[in-house]
Amino acid sequence: MKLVTYKTDNRESLGIIIANQLYDLHTCDPKLPGNMNAFLKGGKNLMKKAKAVEQQLQSKQLTQQPEQGYELLAPVPHPASCRDGYAFRQHVAAARRNRGLAMIPEFDQYPIFYFTNHQAIYGPGDIKCMPDHFNKLDFELEAAIVIGKPGRNIKAAEADEYIAGYMIMNDLSARTLQMEEMLLNLGPAKGKDFATVIGPWLVTPDELEKYKTSPKPGHTGSAYQLEMTCRVNGTKVSKGNMADMDWTFAEIIERASYGCELYPGDIIGSGTVGTGCFLELNGTGLLNDPHYQAQWLQAGDAVEMEITDLGILKNTIIAEPTDWSILKLKKNG
Repeated sequence: MKLVTYKTDNRESLGIIIANQLYDLHTCDPKLPGNMNAFLKGGKNLMKKAKAVEQQLQSKQLTQQPEQGYELLAPVPHPASCRDGYAFRQHVAAARRNRGLAMIPEFDQYPIFYFTNHQAIYGPGDIKCMPDHFNKLDFELEAAIVIGKPGRNIKAAEADEYIAGYMIMNDLSARTLQMEEMLLNLGPAKGKDFATVIGPWLVTPDELEKYKTSPKPGHTGSAYQLEMTCRVNGTKVSKGNMADMDWTFAEIIERASYGCELYPGDIIGSGTVGTGCFLELNGTGLLNDPHYQAQWLQAGDAVEMEITDLGILKNTIIAEPTDWSILKLKKNG
């Protein structure tokens, strides 16, 4: 299923996409809740009810009119939390090489993640940024999962059962803010907390079975051959594949849930795919050519991320009408 959160008349609702048409799930079956959070808390029981609605709509047993004049929001607009992983070795190795650093051996020992601002989740549409954000503003091409049932101390071998669905994630990054604060070995914070973009749909795992492949040797969990691309103003700038994840989502769940409860609605990102951000692309370009013209996101830029069967996530970068800067507040520097 392709599940969405959408808005009409300032009201958020839960919907399902069938043949590029959107249907309201609560209208189709009043036993289904009208919002994503309540739906996810209902677990497998509500998933089965939604699947039945999908089958009835596809077979024309249910003659429901599709929604018109709606706005797609983030599929999970109010997540319980949001973590972001570091699962693609190619990205980590390239970023370190570009800074003259050897590959860190700990990457191959355990998966890591950080917490980002779960109150700054956006879906398709405009993303407003402050002046300091435009100081090396970057996209990050990622996939993400949503947790579908509570769990603690989850083993990787069972962790895929906790995944309600998959979606595209753009972990927008203000690199100057990020790099200056991480000199103090804490963060990322202000370089990340202004916007994390997800969407356009939450795709249930059964939809991706035909793309399933083996994880990397020595790893546990589901892996999928899903092509990942990012276009900026219509030009392709990034291309990778979700199968290139070295650490699986199952392994990230195992670590995230150690001594800690995971809840329905928790979001976990994959981390950036290889070539999946300007920071990496610029670093590689300058390493090979000192005259390389570095590129960063600008006001008015259109960013389109696409992952096979997860849809296309479209955003436009907008400048907030202000000159307020926290970079200018630094003391003794």
